[in-house]
Amino acid sequence: MYKKRFGLEEMMVHVPMCSHNNIKKVLFVGDVNDIFEKELAKHKCKNITYTKELNINEKFDIILYNAPTPTKEIMAQLNKCLDDNAGILVCKSSFIYKELNKVKEELAFIGKDFWICMPYSFGHNTLIFASKKFHPQAQIILQVSDLLPNCQYYNTEFHNASFIHPQYITKVITGIAKR
Repeated sequence: MYKKRFGLEEMMVHVPMCSHNNIKKVLFVGDVNDIFEKELAKHKCKNITYTKELNINEKFDIILYNAPTPTKEIMAQLNKCLDDNAGILVCKSSFIYKELNKVKEELAFIGKDFWICMPYSFGHNTLIFASKKFHPQAQIILQVSDLLPNCQYYNTEFHNASFIHPQYITKVITGIAKR
């Protein structure tokens, strides 16, 4: 049976977790379910904080923001919690195939604080990968991504392919998306 959100948990978790080579702490903000927890448990890092509120004064290597695209105030809080040198933020975006101009605005807004900021799409989902150091395609850690057990959706090739979009999308986001 096809589910519209099929793959969201695996792609939100595994893309950043397979792109950062020294994860010590992960922050998960928003609605968590047992699938997110199961997917996070597949990784070496076990120092994971789950919260619905951003009232945290710690630094994290990866922040998974499972809520609507962050506002200006929330982005300020997320930036305070993210490692200044090598942090990765993954958040939901508008669906790039239906709301391309809105995604362009979201990339410009989120990307201003990051070295790399790229949309990735799968199924009916688009997420934004924003990083201060690690590139999601050039720095995939194959020893992790190729060996993840029991994935229903994620694999290394799909990790890479989710960042590739048709030419009409690539033209619109060129200069906005930071690759």
